[in-house]
Amino acid sequence: MAPRVRVRAPELIGKGGWLNTGNVDLSLADLRGRIVILDFWTFCCVNCLHVLDELRELEEKHRDTVVIIGVHSPKFAHEAEHQAVVDAVERYGVEHPVLDDPELATWKQYAVRAWPTLVVIDPEGYVVAQHAGEGHAHALEALVAELEAEHGAKGTLRRGDGPYVAPEPVATDLRFPGKAVLLPGGGFLVSDSTRHQLVELAADGETVVRRIGSGERGFGAESFNEPQGLALLPDGLVVVADTVNHALRTYDPETGAVVTLAGTGRQWMQGQATSGAALEVSLSSPWDVAWFGGRLWIAMAGVHQLWTYDPETGTVEAAAGTTNEGIVDGPAREAWFSQPSGLAVSADGSRLWVADSEGSALRWVDLDGYVHTAVGTGLFDFGHRDGDAAQALLQHPLGVTALPDGSVAIADTYNHALRRYDPASGQVTTLATDLREPSDAVLVGDDVVVVESARHRLTRLRLPESAVRVEAVAHRTQRAATDVAPGRLRVEVVFSAPAGQKLDTRYGPSTRLIVSSTPPELLAEGAGTGTDLGRDVVLAEGVTEGTLHVSAMAASCDDDPANEYPACHMHQNDWGVPVRVVAGGAERLPLVLAGLDG
Repeated sequence: MAPRVRVRAPELIGKGGWLNTGNVDLSLADLRGRIVILDFWTFCCVNCLHVLDELRELEEKHRDTVVIIGVHSPKFAHEAEHQAVVDAVERYGVEHPVLDDPELATWKQYAVRAWPTLVVIDPEGYVVAQHAGEGHAHALEALVAELEAEHGAKGTLRRGDGPYVAPEPVATDLRFPGKAVLLPGGGFLVSDSTRHQLVELAADGETVVRRIGSGERGFGAESFNEPQGLALLPDGLVVVADTVNHALRTYDPETGAVVTLAGTGRQWMQGQATSGAALEVSLSSPWDVAWFGGRLWIAMAGVHQLWTYDPETGTVEAAAGTTNEGIVDGPAREAWFSQPSGLAVSADGSRLWVADSEGSALRWVDLDGYVHTAVGTGLFDFGHRDGDAAQALLQHPLGVTALPDGSVAIADTYNHALRRYDPASGQVTTLATDLREPSDAVLVGDDVVVVESARHRLTRLRLPESAVRVEAVAHRTQRAATDVAPGRLRVEVVFSAPAGQKLDTRYGPSTRLIVSSTPPELLAEGAGTGTDLGRDVVLAEGVTEGTLHVSAMAASCDDDPANEYPACHMHQNDWGVPVRVVAGGAERLPLVLAGLDG
């Protein structure tokens, strides 16, 4: 067994305290003898949600040797609220201890730069591996087996029950509902996401008519997995974005039948097909759906794209977005999105509105396939500010609803508000406050019915004739900027193939690096795509701060000469690194994809 670099793990500290431990505070000393996997996550981040699902099998298989600790490290101001973290832990079915770290204290101690990041600590309390991004389950499984053997032989492995204590269940008709649609009979169909069901409600929005689905995670005819978006098709069927199943399903309100329309049940990964027969192409966390221009449009939150389903051909294809995360307008296939999570078609059918959540943005696609931004400037700028759209601020909106006058209502989720954007005036106003994580809204006559996700209910509001006055609040992500020196900067992505694997070079380079910046003027040289995981970039004179966007990909395969068809694995992550250009700053920016920075 090759010697492994070992670094003593810093203590786990977080002002918000511990969840899922039965009110017991944990320390690394309490975990000595166990293999600890720290999962640095934040609940707005779809890639973090992917990792939660990737870890479930490992968590169950090695429950007596492995302790997974979620370290919640917020991006948005709302995510620093303790109750919001409590809600998210239940909402996403997190079944391990979680440290609420609102001030990013542990994040800084471990020099983390990206959501999600996984850090492995051995039974003696040393950091032995770090992985950024998703898709590392295979590597973690191999490392855990290696550590179990090594420390079992040394007598330093302690088996037994972990510190997880399940919270008490709460009885409500809905539990963190996601989206809703108005049925022809006047009732509502709601995605009851945390309970993995659809719920039909009567016209009062309260009385339960029926439940659809077993209530357990699954991909069978009677099961869903954290469903979200809903859309009524012209033929009367309802399309369901079955988010964690990475699939689209149809529900027939007449017969109750549930049928898979698109997706394989497996998450799409880089390099896989982006078009083809709908049941043969994988999807990635579809979050909402809408019928626009004769096709079904899909907010593919997991890869920052919009896809479409064509019912005439039974095919899907990527229609807008490059998979790079950001706010870039232009022709659909060149535009960048940032976790699109809500869709709505304008009253005249000319625009597809998009709630682009991670960029705190409102975007739209026209019938010519061009992407525009109405509100929003970047991944790290957010707040609650009304007025001219060019300076207005949202905070992680998840839903949009077209209004009859051509304007659009925005479920401004982390501001707990319903906002309005009017294209005619270019103004953003606030329609209602004191909602709790609104994630969607449905127009019913002169009323709007809001999905108050964190209050577990639908709330009916009369659309006001005048807006609510709200004091403007602006935020930037609290992550500290990295001080870098003027001029040349070495960007290095650290990648070590997991044990038993090697880089796959059979068909050419197996790595890719994309570098860009916000503002674009930050980089005088070095932007673009290449195959080396290290690059020298040159920071432009006169630009003192900005964000470096770095996307890296590496493909590794099992290193077994006797195996003609080795299993291969894709490792990928995107970093948005705020930087400040100062004399004496760093001349090297290391970003760990997998391994440890030597």
